Amino acid sequence: MSWSSLAARSNSPVDFQKAHQRSMYTSHNPRNHTLGIVGLGNIGFAIAKKVRAGLGMRILYHDKERKPANQEDEVDATFYDLLDNMLKASDCVLLASPHGTPILNARTLSLLRPGSRVVNIARGSLVDEDALADALESGHVSAAGLDVHAHEPSPNTRLNNRRDVTPMCHTGGASVETIIAFERLAMENVEAVLLGREPLTAVNMHQLRSTDGVNGHGDEMDTDGIDMLDDHGDDHGNGHSNANANGNANGASLASNIN
Repeated sequence: MSWSSLAARSNSPVDFQKAHQRSMYTSHNPRNHTLGIVGLGNIGFAIAKKVRAGLGMRILYHDKERKPANQEDEVDATFYDLLDNMLKASDCVLLASPHGTPILNARTLSLLRPGSRVVNIARGSLVDEDALADALESGHVSAAGLDVHAHEPSPNTRLNNRRDVTPMCHTGGASVETIIAFERLAMENVEAVLLGREPLTAVNMHQLRSTDGVNGHGDEMDTDGIDMLDDHGDDHGNGHSNANANGNANGASLASNIN
């Protein structure tokens, strides 16, 4: 899609014809391919539902805690406790974890299937961008969709200059409706506290009260999941991210449109 869009904007009949005739040989129907999601929080799960229902992809995921059985069943998801094993089984990897430590580097990128795709909608720091550029240049990774970048607002020029990379300006969840929902949620939290009720989406609620529930697999729940709390205080494990889950879920289109 990026190649076709750039060629159409080039005002070059030659580039237009090349993209028209050849871009199909770099594209794949996502149906029956595997999407490996790192971080199945509210946003990751919203994407999984859309991708499973709309694109027919098989869902794999890695997270610090396994999700309840009924949640897995809803998207027919397969859990991997080891990230390396999930990467080896994925045709496309989606980073939806709020953590800031690198996940994809030269070693982990090498575990991907030849021709795999990479989508990052979480944190730019999760990807070693030069290692990704190397993987794209070698052809081991065939395309990347990047809504976030390691050094915003200055994206990596090695990546930005490639037609097999679809970059965006950290706007995956940006919309008028999302902004309104954030403002409404903030006011509803303030109102709840002032009226003596429990806040709707306290980001540290998992620290204020203990949970002894178990998930649908009979395992004890771990409240410190990979999708719980990021360094900006955003809780991706509770209702706070509901305001932008649907907006960021649009990032799923990157997984199917990059070529």
